[in-house]
Amino acid sequence: MTPRKGESEVAGPESVSRRSVLATMGALPVLVAAPAALGVLGAPSAAAATAAVVDPSARRQTIRGFGGMNHTLWISDLTPAQRDTAFGNGEGQLGFTVLRIPVHEDRANWSREVATARRAVEHGALVIASPWNPPAHMVETFVRGTQTDAKRLRYDMYGAYAQHLNDFYLFMRDNGVDLYAISVQNEPDYAHDWTWWTPTEMIRFLRENAGSIQTRVIAPESFQYVKSFSDPILNDPAALANVDVLGAHLYGTPFGNFSYPLFKEKGQGKELWMTEVYHPNSSDSADLWPQALDVGEHIHRAMVDGEFQAYLWWYIRRGYGPMREDGRISKRGANMAHFSKFVRPGYVRVDATANPQPNVYTSAYRGGDSTVVIVAVNKGTSPVSQQFTLANTTVSGVSSWVTDATRTLAPQAGGGASNGSFTGELPAQSVTTFVLDVAPPTGGDTEPPTAPGAPSASQVTAGSVTLDWPASTDDVRVAGYDVVRVSGGTETPAASSTTTQATVTGLTAGTAYTFAVYARDAAGNRSPRSATVTITTADASTGTCGVRYRTVDDWGSGFQGEIVVHNTGTAALTGWTLAFTFTAGQTITQMWGGTPAQNGGAVSVTPVAWTSTIPAGGSVTVGFIAGRGGSNPAPSAFTLNGGACTAV
Repeated sequence: MTPRKGESEVAGPESVSRRSVLATMGALPVLVAAPAALGVLGAPSAAAATAAVVDPSARRQTIRGFGGMNHTLWISDLTPAQRDTAFGNGEGQLGFTVLRIPVHEDRANWSREVATARRAVEHGALVIASPWNPPAHMVETFVRGTQTDAKRLRYDMYGAYAQHLNDFYLFMRDNGVDLYAISVQNEPDYAHDWTWWTPTEMIRFLRENAGSIQTRVIAPESFQYVKSFSDPILNDPAALANVDVLGAHLYGTPFGNFSYPLFKEKGQGKELWMTEVYHPNSSDSADLWPQALDVGEHIHRAMVDGEFQAYLWWYIRRGYGPMREDGRISKRGANMAHFSKFVRPGYVRVDATANPQPNVYTSAYRGGDSTVVIVAVNKGTSPVSQQFTLANTTVSGVSSWVTDATRTLAPQAGGGASNGSFTGELPAQSVTTFVLDVAPPTGGDTEPPTAPGAPSASQVTAGSVTLDWPASTDDVRVAGYDVVRVSGGTETPAASSTTTQATVTGLTAGTAYTFAVYARDAAGNRSPRSATVTITTADASTGTCGVRYRTVDDWGSGFQGEIVVHNTGTAALTGWTLAFTFTAGQTITQMWGGTPAQNGGAVSVTPVAWTSTIPAGGSVTVGFIAGRGGSNPAPSAFTLNGGACTAV
C-alpha cells in the first residue's frame, strides 16, 4: 500500500500514480444496475425459485478472521473508543478479529503500535505485522528500470534483518501482544516507495534466515496476488518450510485469478490470507450506496473463489474505509461486519450454491455442531425470496440482520424453517446475514486423513525436542496433528500443531522417549498412527544450555554468522555471558542481539536489552559480521555463565 505520509486526516483522492495504476487494472468498476430478479414485487419469478443448497458436512477452509490496518505514523492512532468499535462485537461495532500493524524501521516508533494492538488482543483478536523497509543501514540503492534510487536489502544483512523482525516480535510479546505472524515484506513487487525484492531474493531469505524468527512467517504479500512471485516459493520445499501463511493483496485482481490450484497442491499445512485491500477505490465515500455492496461481493469472492482464511482492509478508519472519521461504522464497514460479526475465528466455510440466481451471492459457514451462518448479497434492483436448503440438517431457528440503503445491520423478525429449509427475504440492493440454529448433521465426512510420514527429531536438549514429519492428505482438509508419547501399549498426548512441526517440552534429562504422530481432519476423523521415532534427551550434567552456530553467508574475506542460544533449564537465565573461541583468526566487526568482547580468538558475548532474559525452554538469537582468513572453522565449544553447552 502506498504510504501517503502527507495525507490529511480527512480522506481525499488517491495519488495520481496509484489511481492510474489501479484504473488500468480495472479496479475502479462502475456499478451497473442488474435486471430485476422478480417479475412482480413480492412474486418470485422462476429464477427466484432456485434453491441455494448448503451442505454443512462439506467443509472448506477454516476462517481466521476479518480486520484491517492501523498505522500510527501515516495517520493518527485509533482512539480508545474507536478501538472498541473496531474489535468489539456489540451493537454499532465491527467485530473485527484481526489487526495488522507495521514493523517500523526505526525501533523508537515500535511503542506507538502497542496500545491499539493490546486492546485488540483484549477483545480476542489476532495481531499480525508487516514491514515496509528494513532499518536504513541495512538498505542499499540500485537502478531498477527507470528508477535510479530503488531500494533493496543488502545481501550481507539478511541475518540482521531476520533478527530485526524477531526483535519486533519479542518487543510486542514483552508488551502484551503475542504476534500471530510477521511478514517478510509488504508488496515486494510494487515497491517504488519502499523496498524491492525479487522472488529469488525472498526464497534465499526464507531458506536461510526466516527459520530464526520465533513466530509464524507471512510471504510474499504481493500487490496484485501475482502468482509469478508466490509460485517459486511454493515450488521450493526449503523456502516453503519456513512459510506459515501465504499472504496476498487483491488490488485490481480479477475474480478469475482468485483461485490458486498450486497452493491447494503444495500448501498443505499452510494458511492462505488476504492481508490488504481497499475495494473498489479510495476516492468514493464509504457510505455511497449501492456501490458499497461491491465490498460484500468482493469478500464473498475472496472466501468462495479464493478460499482465503482471512480478509483484511487497508486503514480501518478512513473516509473510504470500514470506520468513518467520526468513529462510526460506514456502509462499506457494514458489508464487512455482515461477515466479521457472525463468522467468527474457527468457523469453517462449507459448500453452498454461490450464485443461485443473477446478482445474488451466497456463502455459508459452520460454527461447531449447532450454528450455520449464511451471508447473502443481493445486488439486484428488486427484492428476492431466496429458498435455502440445508442437506441432512435440521434447522430449529433462524435469525437475520440486514443492511440496505436505509438500514445498517438491522435485526429482522425471526423466520421459520421446515425439514431443513427456509425462505430468506433479500431486499433490493442489500446484504443479509442469517444465523441458523441447527442439529448436528447426519452423514458427511467420514474418511480419515492418511498417516503422517515418519517423524524426525532435531534440537534435542535436556528438556525438549523438535519433531518434523511429512504431511498427511485428506479428501477435504487436514486440520491438524497430534503428537503422542509411546510407551509400550500406552499413548500420552505430547503436543498439537496445525503445521508439520511441533516442539515437545517438559522432558526429563538423560531419558529415552518414543514419539508418533496422528493427523485429524475438521470432522474429527483421525488418521492411522505414523511410524515412531526414539530420542534420548541430553544429560543434565552437560549444562542447561544448547547452542546452534551456523554461517549464514561467506564472501571469502568475511562472513555472517548466527548463534542461537537455548535455555534448556527450568529457570529463566538473566544477565548471561556466552563464551567461545575462534581458531582461525576470525574477528567480529558487528553484532546484533548481543555485545561482543574479543581478545585474540577468545570471544565473550553479553546481551542487549531485548535479549537479556532467556526464558526456560526459550532461546535468543545473536547475529554478527566478521572478517576471516583462509579458513573459517566453527567454534568447537561454547559455555554459558561458565557451564558447558551442548550443540543443537
